Amino acid sequence: MAKAPPIDRRRQILDAAIRVFARQGFHACRVSDIAREAGVAYGLVYHYFDSKDQVLNELFVERWSLLLGAIEQVDARPIPPREKLDAVAGFIIDSYRHDPELMKVIIVEVTRAANSFGRTHLPEIRQAYELIAKIVREAQDQGAFREDVDAQFASMWFYGAIEQLLSGWVFELIPGEDGDFDRARVMVVDTICGGLEQRPRG
Repeated sequence: MAKAPPIDRRRQILDAAIRVFARQGFHACRVSDIAREAGVAYGLVYHYFDSKDQVLNELFVERWSLLLGAIEQVDARPIPPREKLDAVAGFIIDSYRHDPELMKVIIVEVTRAANSFGRTHLPEIRQAYELIAKIVREAQDQGAFREDVDAQFASMWFYGAIEQLLSGWVFELIPGEDGDFDRARVMVVDTICGGLEQRPRG
């Protein structure tokens, strides 16, 4: 009889931390709460992580690296800029759809915490903005997007609109059923690209 694969304790702790951070908030919870949720000894958490700050750091870097990689892959595809931005928006929104607790932690505890934890990750956050701005600049060079809109501003406008939607779902301010996610993606892309695309000359 084949042996069961060994349990990945590190992953088990990270997954438990997502649930605890989402439920209690990062600052209100303790390492012992994470250990209890994971069903492991208190000391085992410290075997893998120095502190709960390191746990949160790991969760952010893991998810943000996936986002950066996804944007780079989308940009490398030979498709129109509107389709590129639609794919990026789709990736971010689908990330929330499939793992809302993790995305809640990323938004509430990192990207919106500019004066605390988020400040240590500003380089990675700016990297995402720059990758989106690169898509905009390339579209401007091709004549698809207006040149009188700053690409970096457009990037923050685009990502900020999506993050605001995610915040609306996190705090249950807007409907969050399957159809709502798709409609929101279309709305954001149509609105942003509608403002960026060249206007017909009259």
